[in-house]
Amino acid sequence: MHSNRSAGRTAGRLGAAVAACVALLSAVGCSANEGTGVRVAGGAPDAQASAAVAAKAKGGSKDGRGNASNARPAPSMPEPAVLAQARVNLADGDTVGVGMPISVTFSRPVPAAERKAVESWLRVQTSSGTTGAWSWVKDRNLEEGQRVDFRPGTTYWQPGTRITLHRGSGGVSHFTIGRSLVATVDTKTDMMTVDTGGKTNRIPITAGKPGLDTWKGAMVVMDKQPKVFMDSRTVGMAPNDTYHDYYYWALHLTTSGTYVHQNPHADTAAGHSNVTHGCVGLATSTAEGFYDQVMVGDVIKVTGSDKGTVAPGNGYGDWNLTWKQWLDHSAAGATTTA
Repeated sequence: MHSNRSAGRTAGRLGAAVAACVALLSAVGCSANEGTGVRVAGGAPDAQASAAVAAKAKGGSKDGRGNASNARPAPSMPEPAVLAQARVNLADGDTVGVGMPISVTFSRPVPAAERKAVESWLRVQTSSGTTGAWSWVKDRNLEEGQRVDFRPGTTYWQPGTRITLHRGSGGVSHFTIGRSLVATVDTKTDMMTVDTGGKTNRIPITAGKPGLDTWKGAMVVMDKQPKVFMDSRTVGMAPNDTYHDYYYWALHLTTSGTYVHQNPHADTAAGHSNVTHGCVGLATSTAEGFYDQVMVGDVIKVTGSDKGTVAPGNGYGDWNLTWKQWLDHSAAGATTTA
């Protein structure tokens, strides 16, 4: 279905820019209109970053905020030209949930021979010193070699981690990982267990009905909108299975279109049966409260579904790969981010 998002977004930031966004609901749920699901850090590259990226081995350097850093020397291999127009899914200063990978996209596919150099020049530093790796992800709406993501080897980021990304000589960005929220949806019991920093609560849900099952696996909240217009006629659903209305408190999970959102059918079905077209439906009495709890980057895991697992490039399905599988798609391998 198509969804026209009524809440505008601020350009170049998470939750940014569009007075009316059109989204498509396919057989798996509500889907965003052919977007990449990768937000763009707006504006020209940060001119203050060059000194940080070209840090000397002795004495460190100043980062983009004028703070002392222990940045490693620049890689010995030449900087790939493709980095000049690299786009990052997070804007400088963003605070996101523990599931959000750093995702960088390029204007053209990066050949396999150039990928190690690209990874080496995209340097990540963290306050936790975690081990992580870049991995090349086939984005649902991009060509192979146009997207590379960074995630830690552990399950999700450590809450409170401060992250600095050096984007070659083109800029530096700073992000922070907020508190932890992981919600697990069980489509067999029609219940969602929400774990926030060790505190749990349970919310009744309704998921995709047979034949229109909800994707399973870990998904990351890409963006959130208080009001979304959804129209099944845009994907040619049968006349006896249509919807054409606004839905509220929508959390966007996949590029193909899975959301968690308010659904009036959930007022009676939540906790008892699965009746949606692939999204996770919440009753009117619980949807707004859950929406208010969630930030972009939080994790929604779906279990019990008869549908396949979300692909890494269908939104941010990165966590559905084991660490070994993740490294199989990395050119430079694991690195320590201290």
